[in-house]
Amino acid sequence: MPVGTVKFYHSEKGYGFIETDEEDEDVFFHITEVSGFTPEEDDEVEFEIEEGDKGPRAVSVKMV
Repeated sequence: MPVGTVKFYHSEKGYGFIETDEEDEDVFFHITEVSGFTPEEDDEVEFEIEEGDKGPRAVSVKMV
């Protein structure tokens, strides 16, 4: 599983982006794919990547 850092999270809208060395761009995630915690900037997370309509997106996001 890739590991990255939450770069941005908009709690009111329920989405954010994860920065990782494995992807050229930050990876989008939605709160529905986060399990067991509320994301905050600089949290270290692991996740899986799926190809979404607008590019890669993180699924099964968990704290490291």
